[in-house]
Amino acid sequence: MKKLRNASFLLAALLVVTSCSKQKSATTGWNYNDPEWGGFEVSEYNEQITAPGLVFIEGGAFTMGRVTDDARYQWNNVAHNVTVSSFYMDETEVTNQSYREYVYWMTRAYGEEYPERVRAIYPDTNAWRDKLAWREGFVDYYFQSPIYDQYPVVGVTWEQASKYCIWRTDRVNEKILVDKGIIVLDLTDLRGETAFQTDVYLAGQYRGESKTELENLDPSAGGEPRQVRREDGILIPHYRLPTEAEWEFAALGLIGNTYDERIIEHKTYPWAGSSVRSANKKYYGQFLANFKRSRGDAMGVAGNLNDGWDYTCPVKWYFPNDYGLYNMAGNVSEWCMDVYRKDQNPVGGEDMDPFRGNVYRTPTYIDEEIAINDTTGSIIYRNVDDDLNRRNYRQADNINYLDGDYASNIYDYNSNSGITEWISSGDDEEEAVVSEDSYMNNPDSVTNMMYRRNLANQRNVTSLLSNKVRVVKGGSWNDRSYWMQAGTRRFYEQDRSTSWIGFRCAMDRLGPRAGK
Repeated sequence: MKKLRNASFLLAALLVVTSCSKQKSATTGWNYNDPEWGGFEVSEYNEQITAPGLVFIEGGAFTMGRVTDDARYQWNNVAHNVTVSSFYMDETEVTNQSYREYVYWMTRAYGEEYPERVRAIYPDTNAWRDKLAWREGFVDYYFQSPIYDQYPVVGVTWEQASKYCIWRTDRVNEKILVDKGIIVLDLTDLRGETAFQTDVYLAGQYRGESKTELENLDPSAGGEPRQVRREDGILIPHYRLPTEAEWEFAALGLIGNTYDERIIEHKTYPWAGSSVRSANKKYYGQFLANFKRSRGDAMGVAGNLNDGWDYTCPVKWYFPNDYGLYNMAGNVSEWCMDVYRKDQNPVGGEDMDPFRGNVYRTPTYIDEEIAINDTTGSIIYRNVDDDLNRRNYRQADNINYLDGDYASNIYDYNSNSGITEWISSGDDEEEAVVSEDSYMNNPDSVTNMMYRRNLANQRNVTSLLSNKVRVVKGGSWNDRSYWMQAGTRRFYEQDRSTSWIGFRCAMDRLGPRAGK
């Protein structure tokens, strides 16, 4: 027993000594986080926090696209297998209250000096109007009244939703740094150029007031402190809109429909079964989403309302799916990040985290320093069009890559007279004949040929599709049950809004893909 006690004491002492010693590099044997050994720092943060409002979505393989008859014969959602990485997604659609907080903050930061920035983000409340319907109550009260605080915001364009994601990222990261005592929260003199922006801070261009910066272990820094870096693992990634694949995967909630790595029944809706009514004995026959049952029947009859809502409903009204996401069918349709093309899965397309819409950008430098816009305080970005030595991409804008332009255009490349390109200029159209080679070497020209646009008002002439059209998923209060199927898809111009489209945010999952 005495020997056992001595051995235990020695083991405990060894653990204390080990815990107090510096962490060493397995590559060089040098100490980490030690100025005497170069000061290379290794962060103690190795797990991504779940940012406010988000739910963890464990990824995996699934069949994306149509699982029932294509009632409209559009052939734009042919079934195909893809894998979606784990990510985070908003539990609910973004509410009026949340978006009003955004407008309020932007008004304080930019309203006095740059009121046009506030006007640009304000939702279009006139989106409720219809030439043959009375909806002025929604125009006047839906966004402003506290009665509708927990209803989904509508009248928001894709562009506005994307800007909201950027603002939300900045506010969450700002709070993280304030809570850690790294920066000072001074709202008494809030101006756009001094407002916290994540990318500006990480670029070392933050113009606000710092409080307690981190110890700099680099011996060449002369004892000067440093700010937080990405390597510290403190700040969260960017909020963003979900990709189409992520949205559809999250809507199906297949974690509640699998057994031993098998999907035992492919869901049509976010819930089990092929009916829009509950099979639960306690709620038997009740509708599971807010939609229009038939023309003229938006909510049932007085005394026996079916889904209970004529227009939108609160974002947490119906049962969530197996991921805990509310209203992934019905209520409002939702913006996705993707540029719309009819073919979801082109030949040679990616089967891991598919997405169409990549435009790669990089910060602009002036005199070896990242350039900042004096009006907004934001980083000035440029497209990466000078990096041609790559194998994975050759240009910044990859929206039109493998989108079927050559295969589906209506012009004859073999014609000796060349190819006719129609260019709209104002109200008049002039015809220009160009050579076949110039088209074959310029994919954008072929896209212009397919998706002709009026240059004066930037609206489409021969097609509803363009690079400014985004994917919309999920049915709304204004739709029949067909559009609530997770596999159905539509499109809408990114600079326009409507009373039946809202949005929710997503975020990349860093590190482990499995749930806890």
